[in-house]
Amino acid sequence: MNEEFLINFTPQETRVALLQQGVVQELHIERTNGRGIVGNVYLGRVVRVLPGMQSAFIDVGLERTAFLHVADIWSEKTGNGHDGPRPIERILSEGQQLMVQVLKDPIGTKGARLSTQVSIAGRLLVYLPQEKHIGVSQRIEDEAAREQLRARIQQLLPAEEQGGFIARTMAESASEADLASDIAYLRRLWSEIRHRSEGAKAPVMLHHDLTLAQRVLRDLVSLETSRILIDSRENFQKLSAFAHEYMPLLAPLLVHYTGERPLFDLNGVEEEIQRALARRVDLKSGGYLIFDQTEAMTTIDVNTGGFVGLRNFDDTIFKTNQEAAQTIARQLRLRNLGGIIIVDFIDMESAEHRNAVLGEFNKALARDHTRVTVNGFTALGLVEMTRKRTRESLAHVLCEPCPACGGRGEIKTAQTIAYEILRELLREARQFNAREFRLLAAPAVIDLFLDEESQAMAMLSDFIGKPVSLHAESSYTQEQYDIVLL
Repeated sequence: MNEEFLINFTPQETRVALLQQGVVQELHIERTNGRGIVGNVYLGRVVRVLPGMQSAFIDVGLERTAFLHVADIWSEKTGNGHDGPRPIERILSEGQQLMVQVLKDPIGTKGARLSTQVSIAGRLLVYLPQEKHIGVSQRIEDEAAREQLRARIQQLLPAEEQGGFIARTMAESASEADLASDIAYLRRLWSEIRHRSEGAKAPVMLHHDLTLAQRVLRDLVSLETSRILIDSRENFQKLSAFAHEYMPLLAPLLVHYTGERPLFDLNGVEEEIQRALARRVDLKSGGYLIFDQTEAMTTIDVNTGGFVGLRNFDDTIFKTNQEAAQTIARQLRLRNLGGIIIVDFIDMESAEHRNAVLGEFNKALARDHTRVTVNGFTALGLVEMTRKRTRESLAHVLCEPCPACGGRGEIKTAQTIAYEILRELLREARQFNAREFRLLAAPAVIDLFLDEESQAMAMLSDFIGKPVSLHAESSYTQEQYDIVLL
């Protein structure tokens, strides 16, 4: 399959699009001011030890001190020669320096979560310098293949190697030369980290995880990739140097795009981004999909819409569901939807049709880089599946909840708000002895009080014995209002 990557750089963000046969399949966005620190390695200094929480606060040079729990101290997890786990106050002391790696980014008022176990990811392998063990990704399920890969890696390790490795999924089809190259790269990187730590004074960063563009070269580029277009000369040179040093086979694929028209515009990526943020996705046949992303799960509803092209209704449904299966698989990657996903295909009477649609769906999902599990049709005719969360969905990166509806996707009618205001005015009148009430509300609500609900407002004003003046605020949302006591 012809596959290419488009990498668009601006000072504010990096955007990467994966195209297969000219069609956008995946979008990755990393903003300069929101770049995560997971994977970064620091030489930190213990600021405070908390025996009651069996934790410590570590200064690694960030805005807030980071958090280290006793369970994330590697020497304690692997055995310390004592009868049981030692309390943290006997392991760490204030002012002590130690090497740590970030497990979780800071969130809200919480600092970053740390571990003293360092792991460094390469293209094919993950290096564990503190653990002499060779593991294999769970996605490689064949036991014989797992043992063979483990033996291949063991043979390539230098005799003096004290660390261990975990083989990633891509390692299964890698050559001996590729595996040896990855081992050499990871060992060299660890050597550089240790060298920086010698004589350093905490807090100091020892290793920064790769940028989005570098991670794309490491993790996503495959044998099917024909070229990687980069629209920035400076970043093209940086990525070329990175590829020549660590992944020389990829270097010839890098191309500096010098066209006048923006790279994403030329390939229709900007339009795809807009479509990927929409709730409705139209199918070529005339059917359509509805995507609803909630905190708990994502639901996808398939509808025939205006498609009535085949001779009988069953064939129409089957044709729509088949097309939907292909489109849903692509949209999951494009929108980067993760967690629990429920697909409501149009009901099919034929078991043969259901199996064919499920087969088509699994075939389309096989191209996904992210781990996907499909459980098949339930008794209600729904397809349950999960997709591993690797990063924020596209909508969560680019959008925020609507200030008018609070993310509900709908707002109260002007009439509903008008009735709420009448009740609130009554409450205010009973609580406060004001001379007059002034209502500030959206124009649609004020128009209602001047027309259809004018009698209701007049009756309330008579009942409370106080005048109510109306003032339209064009900047207010429909659900927003204020009652001012004069």
